[in-house]
Amino acid sequence: MTNERMALLELIEKGADADLIRELLAYASERLMATEVDQLTGAAAGARSPERVNYRNGYRERGWETRVGRIELAIPKLRKGSYFPAFLEPRRTAEKALTAVIQEAYVQGVSTRSVDELVKAMGGTGISKSQVSRLCEDIDERVQAFLNRPIEGRWPYLWIDATYLKSRQGGRIVSVAVIVAVGVNTDGRREVLGVATGASEAEVFWTGFLRSLAERGLRGVKLVVADDHKGLRAAARRVFSAGLQRCRVHWARNLLGHAAPKQRAAVAAMIRTIFAQDSKAEAFAQWDKVADALRDRHDKLGALMDASREDVLTYMDYPKEHWAQIASTNPLERVNKEIKRRADVVGIFPNDAAVIRLVGALMLEQSDEWAVSRRYFSLESLTRLVDTHLAQLPDVAAGASSDPS
Repeated sequence: MTNERMALLELIEKGADADLIRELLAYASERLMATEVDQLTGAAAGARSPERVNYRNGYRERGWETRVGRIELAIPKLRKGSYFPAFLEPRRTAEKALTAVIQEAYVQGVSTRSVDELVKAMGGTGISKSQVSRLCEDIDERVQAFLNRPIEGRWPYLWIDATYLKSRQGGRIVSVAVIVAVGVNTDGRREVLGVATGASEAEVFWTGFLRSLAERGLRGVKLVVADDHKGLRAAARRVFSAGLQRCRVHWARNLLGHAAPKQRAAVAAMIRTIFAQDSKAEAFAQWDKVADALRDRHDKLGALMDASREDVLTYMDYPKEHWAQIASTNPLERVNKEIKRRADVVGIFPNDAAVIRLVGALMLEQSDEWAVSRRYFSLESLTRLVDTHLAQLPDVAAGASSDPS
């Protein structure tokens, strides 16, 4: 499925012109025929299966005239019986024949206009936003099943980041924060654990979001890595008794924003000397030296550093092998870029549910990709993490009676 989606995505990214539609139709028809033949034979091409009842026997060529030109089809032949593509049958509507492809296209961020062109090219009458919504109902089911699945095991690290997309609310276009939570479990595997939309600066939102993860079974969180969102620190302590690592990349950008343009290169070089230290004690000492040096030139820079030392260097309490990954939210950068790239095609989402549909589907695919990739952290380093933090307070479940709220 991943290779098929990537092939479809490559076509989509070329732009919605006639050549694209023709290539997309050729790809879609090939995929539909393969799926139908798999069902008729009882097994995929080349696969050994006790459920196989027939075999493929080459192809026959057939031209297919569409509104964007002729498409040459290679229709599979069977050893026993015959096969004719369902989408070429009389009175078979384009909407029914290409439901699955339209769903895939929508998940990849194709606008309704592009879906319109796809269906019209097949001789259909077009498709409205409401029709797209109906066709995507099973996507919603898959996404919700993924986002509400039980979380098993223990997850020492949790990264949280926000991406801002445009959505319609009450007749207005507003900027909506889309929160993505990614965890690493004690087996060293990454998974997307949650997606939500909401007010990223409100403690009540963060408490509700983290509590929803805990209710699904999230346990063992020792460190939450995130930007400096108001309310998140208190929520992390309340729900998980976990520490918070402030993203040092975002912190550094914020600090440099207060420096004079001509001084930024020098300030950045001074900051890097802090993160080059081999221990937290040495980093603290170097931090103080840098803060004092900056204070002589710019009081505000010194004050900002005084207020954030512990937040930015928390990661040094953990195994050194993990520092590069847990010092910032950079592990989510590629994920966020992918979300933005797909969202840019959509432009303005009709509602928050549509945001969750697209982002949730993309995160489902991302988790599938991580499931077959190598471990994010070695088992040996994770064992040291457990040994180092044996004295940590026990986890607080979402609905615990000790929670005063």
